[in-house]
Amino acid sequence: MPDTAQTPELTDQLHAINHRLRRRWTAELAPYELSPHQYRALAALVRSGRHAVDVMDADAAGGAPGVDHPEGMRLNEVAERLRIAPRSATEVVDLLEAKGLARRGPDPRDRRATRVTATEAGYELYSAVRGQRQQQAEEFFAVLDEAERAELSRLLSVVLDANPRQERCPSAGESTSTADSAPSSAAVRSSASAAGA
Repeated sequence: MPDTAQTPELTDQLHAINHRLRRRWTAELAPYELSPHQYRALAALVRSGRHAVDVMDADAAGGAPGVDHPEGMRLNEVAERLRIAPRSATEVVDLLEAKGLARRGPDPRDRRATRVTATEAGYELYSAVRGQRQQQAEEFFAVLDEAERAELSRLLSVVLDANPRQERCPSAGESTSTADSAPSSAAVRSSASAAGA
């Protein structure tokens, strides 16, 4: 039977890994003058644009022609994706817009609503930062061989699937910085997977 007094607590180990990954991630974003929240918002906008293109391509290949699949996201969708208050999402989008990485425009389905899309500069920056992040993940997990990284990813997936993330948004007056202060175990899992890819 293992000596539990000599075995590190798994939660402590995960917190330490999260903290180290977070510090590296913040340092990687610094030259681009982006916060983790801003990058996550930009990533969500880029992915929503790619999804719209994928859906339109599928339509062109035999789907219903003329169906509108708008690119981008509404502000409330950005808030939900980042798990932050709507006013915080507005601030994040304002900063991305000021940097020329995002733009607001009318929603083709509802002209009273606004959609936010990534600009060409936003797509380019996202691509550059994503590539750098994958390289950093490879370096971080280089102490594990490919099989060990795959096993770590598998084990983390088991734990994450057994403990789904609770859906909630911060209430009024509640700080929205918690999501930025420490990445979830999913960040460790995705980084481990990226390193093993």
